[in-house]
Amino acid sequence: MNFSDIGNLICVPLSAVAPSPATTAHPYLVTATAQVTAIAQRNWLPLLVIETETDKYETIGNHFSYAVAEAAGLQRVWCIVCEDSPEMRALALVSAQDALPKTNLSTASRDEIAAALDYLLSLPDKPLKGVSGAIATNRIAKAPRQYWESFTPITKLKCGITRGKKLKALEQVFCLTPQPWPEVITDPEVLNSFSAAELKKQAKKRGLSGYSKLKKAELVELLNGD
Repeated sequence: MNFSDIGNLICVPLSAVAPSPATTAHPYLVTATAQVTAIAQRNWLPLLVIETETDKYETIGNHFSYAVAEAAGLQRVWCIVCEDSPEMRALALVSAQDALPKTNLSTASRDEIAAALDYLLSLPDKPLKGVSGAIATNRIAKAPRQYWESFTPITKLKCGITRGKKLKALEQVFCLTPQPWPEVITDPEVLNSFSAAELKKQAKKRGLSGYSKLKKAELVELLNGD
């Protein structure tokens, strides 16, 4: 491929474009939109494609428009040629709303967490039914999420998000890039995320004494003050 083609708007035979993957839109939406498109005889929203070989293309975004063009019987389609890279493929999918963008919960700001949770709360199937967005945002934002390797610790925050459907829903809008745990943990907020048994293991590892009969709050104070 000539790199000067990247970013260009081109018109090519529909037969030269392979849909990958196919759209997940309901067949009614495809058929009804195709009826309107057939009148215009062109796709006003270009397909996002990469060139796989000379004059051969593959969609990486706006798969719905491909299905519509096919159903409308278009012989040629307008496309924008994109760079073939993992980053571009991801961008094309979210830009065309073929996939949801994900917020990195390990580093997200409070406002970003609130916005993502608000999106889930707005969904018709109510995956977070009964959850207070304000409470969940506050407790998640304060938690040591930079170390989380999964979303399971959220179930211990008493914010209404429990295992099952609610926890699974978070995977739609969040991802994680965890940092390694420090050798010695002294941050009280991080320490409070552990159980008393886990805190006692840390005290033993650090060679502290008198921890065996201490309660969780006392263990946090012991480990924080060492």
